[in-house]
Amino acid sequence: MSHLTTRREFLHQSTETALVTAAVGTLASAYASGAETPETVNIGIIGCGGIMTHHVKGLVSRGEAVSIAWLCDVDPAQIERMARVMGRHQSAPAKRTSRFEEVIEDKNVDAVIIATPHHWHAPIAIAAMENGKDTYIEKPISHVFDEGPMIIAAAQKYDRVVQQGSQMRSSPVTEQAGQLLAEGIIGEVKVARAWTAEMRSVVKPVPDSTPPAGVDYDRWLGPAPKHAFNKYRFHQTWRLFQDYGNGEIGDDGIHDLDMATWGLGVDTLPKHITARGSHMMLHGHAGEYPDNMHVSYEYPDGRLLIYENYPFTSYGLHGFDNGNVFYGTDGYMVFSRRGAFSTFLGPKGKPGPTEHKEIRSQTGYPEHMADFLGAVRTRNRDTHARPEIAHRSCALVHLGEATYRTTGQLEFDSDSGQFVNCVEADALLTKDYRAPYGV
Repeated sequence: MSHLTTRREFLHQSTETALVTAAVGTLASAYASGAETPETVNIGIIGCGGIMTHHVKGLVSRGEAVSIAWLCDVDPAQIERMARVMGRHQSAPAKRTSRFEEVIEDKNVDAVIIATPHHWHAPIAIAAMENGKDTYIEKPISHVFDEGPMIIAAAQKYDRVVQQGSQMRSSPVTEQAGQLLAEGIIGEVKVARAWTAEMRSVVKPVPDSTPPAGVDYDRWLGPAPKHAFNKYRFHQTWRLFQDYGNGEIGDDGIHDLDMATWGLGVDTLPKHITARGSHMMLHGHAGEYPDNMHVSYEYPDGRLLIYENYPFTSYGLHGFDNGNVFYGTDGYMVFSRRGAFSTFLGPKGKPGPTEHKEIRSQTGYPEHMADFLGAVRTRNRDTHARPEIAHRSCALVHLGEATYRTTGQLEFDSDSGQFVNCVEADALLTKDYRAPYGV
């Protein structure tokens, strides 16, 4: 099947104790099927790097009713480290493999958690769904725009549960803030602002070299173009390169963009996008992305979403390194995925309600996983970050990047899934997949 055929078909087809306490309450509601002991979910772990450590530690420390059947990574050192994280969580050790196919072809596996580099998210997720697996996909679910509709279509076709790792969607802080917004405390929200303000340092280029012993580097590259091994095109710093990641806006930025769409209350894609970026500080950097970006998205009804990132500040904006402001007709709300919000009301900005002290700093990790596991058990696919919601947020990453890399100002037609009169930008909404890997 050609890539263009695939595009047409898919686009047109239809704190630990506190956290544990919160998780128990969430799990209790998730398991409200009447069973005294929830059914054990057999899980495959695909990608044993950074964020997966957090997930596995959480599953183990909370004593979740899961059995980790597989540990999959192209680097055996990563698998060994994850096995140590698991400790004595279960009597039988997890099987180990560098091939995700072994995991998804195991009929005893119910669901997979995917935390690979971005370029592998959609190919693995779609293959997993084809094999009857529910999927928890770390953000962003897509490396390019077209993969979002593909994942939506696959979830519908195979009746699979999908959850993007947008954990703040499930935080009690978000729930409280959402109730206030729904009650109209700041009036009608017209503008949302999202930012990432964190110190970054220059990563100087280094010569290519040989992969670490035991690493299946060809499989690590997978659908990405063939490239000699370079230590910065591997663990952690792969995010700097277009072949594997989505830059700052698609790494930390997607969290804040997602909450911006939530606060703004949009359920469509933007119509007008403007974008600019530059190298403000990181001169001589090995990465392929600008060190700062400013993107504005205007929706068909006139609502506006603004995203910006900065590599030079540790103080952040409004006291937060990552956050949002929702501007309403009667006030505004400062909201951060660090687990806090505050409101300022009326023409003089009178301080209003803030997050309850007992839920402050809760970022939604246990609740978000509970939402996914509960959906796996009940077959209710309406998760907090289901693929339709995830795609609307991830699309902002891809539309912003395509606009930045072309004319700087574009109009997008959500019905066709293409830009208006910009073939060059349309080409960036999709990509070629290196055989034999891909979707």
